[in-house]
Amino acid sequence: MFGDIGGLEVVAIIVMAIVIFGPDKLPKLIQDTMGFIRKIRSFADNAKEDIRSELGPEFQNFDFEDLNPKTFVRKQLIGDGNDPLGLKDLKDSVDIKSALNGDSGGATRTPTASVDFAKAAADPGPALSVGERPPFDPDAT
Repeated sequence: MFGDIGGLEVVAIIVMAIVIFGPDKLPKLIQDTMGFIRKIRSFADNAKEDIRSELGPEFQNFDFEDLNPKTFVRKQLIGDGNDPLGLKDLKDSVDIKSALNGDSGGATRTPTASVDFAKAAADPGPALSVGERPPFDPDAT
């Protein structure tokens, strides 16, 4: 959330806070703000525990971070440590830097990934006769 704030901006915010609130009121303001954050966190933790208790014993290990779409998709595709789709082998076999630079010599690390995609994409297949409709694949649309 605050990953794009640099050190200079943090120093500027601190200096502005000292100027606006003064050095005598600033510690009390920080203390009140931290107390408010603690209350919000405890409220969220209590809400999570209430949801877990209402769902029942089969959902005691339910992790709320799994509701994040990135985490959900990653868990569904990769699983719990195993790699059912072979994505790790694919990632290890392709050298991304050389592929992005356009180097054809170092594009692959292993001979298993030596498919010539440009040649496969250039082959349009058999020619159609006059009046013949191209094949329709309902799964492709």
